[in-house]
Amino acid sequence: MLLKDYGAMPVVMNIAEATKQNNTFRTALWTGNHLQLTLMSVNAGEYIGLEMHPNVDQFLRVEQGRGVVQMGKDRDHLSFQREISDDSAILIPAGSWHNVINTGNTPLKLYSIYAPPNHPMGTVHRTKADAMVPIENYDLGMKEKNPAGLERTPDEWITYTEFLVKEGLEDVKRGINMTHILQEFILMGVLVGKGYSPEKAYETVEAWERTGESKLLQESKNK
Repeated sequence: MLLKDYGAMPVVMNIAEATKQNNTFRTALWTGNHLQLTLMSVNAGEYIGLEMHPNVDQFLRVEQGRGVVQMGKDRDHLSFQREISDDSAILIPAGSWHNVINTGNTPLKLYSIYAPPNHPMGTVHRTKADAMVPIENYDLGMKEKNPAGLERTPDEWITYTEFLVKEGLEDVKRGINMTHILQEFILMGVLVGKGYSPEKAYETVEAWERTGESKLLQESKNK
């Protein structure tokens, strides 16, 4: 079938064949007002990436390959871990940190259902690197033309970034030094201004520290 976003139009498809046919990291196949279907192909040895959707429930089904899914309420303690393979169904509650890792030798082919939608209509991320590029303009049924929030009121800005405030307070409770916390959350604010969602900004900065891409963040955390 033609792998494109069919929007909210009625459609019937062989989802197993469409999932196996897909070779992109992520392609949106159907985006309605309350639900979204995407296809994913994760290369051998790669992973989707640690993420959390505060207000989105997610369903994943594996059609081909094998791997591991991890989940937990704390990003530093993913207490739930299961092996996955063909026909595995994964349900991820809103607010849970999660990651899917391909532990096989072939691409891990799966589809994902978000409720409500989590990506712009028509999203195509050919590679994982493409998925990290900030969104310029989109509409997820909210009629929001500028995700960077240029048309938001001050109070709408505060509500939009509430997730980052909560995570910053959790870091304080963990005893992380204030220099490190300020560095991280100022960087996240800059990324939000560039069009990242608060969740994607958080994930990106945390990845800079975790992978060592930012030596300065690692050094400030260890002080």
